[in-house]
Amino acid sequence: MTDSWATPLWVQDFLGDYFDPCPLNDNWEVDGLKLEWKDRTYCNPPFSNPLPWVEKAIEENKKGKQIIMMLNVDMTTKWFRKLLDNGVKLIYFGDRLKFSEKLANNKPNMLAILPKVPKTKQSRNGGKNGKTKI
Repeated sequence: MTDSWATPLWVQDFLGDYFDPCPLNDNWEVDGLKLEWKDRTYCNPPFSNPLPWVEKAIEENKKGKQIIMMLNVDMTTKWFRKLLDNGVKLIYFGDRLKFSEKLANNKPNMLAILPKVPKTKQSRNGGKNGKTKI
């Protein structure tokens, strides 16, 4: 079994020019978890261990970046709870995606979207009460 599943072409076409820190590469010469992600990033992480990728996506999203991830639908996981706790928007495909002519996933898939949010601004009273306004 492999974690190198290329994103279906129609999804790649839909996303256009998003940066991919996790490109299809069995050698994993570049560690996408150590890179600074771009303003618009799409990540199709290894399905065997998406947690570090989800944590990285949340970290980058908090810097004001839009992150989209291809993930299995699995609401019983720690990474899924972390996404929910951080305002994820979900697009559920309703079925298992075919990643190639011969290879279909054994679970349904979704796109998890962490939308770009404006950086935190001080409240109108100058932040005297310690609260911030988004």
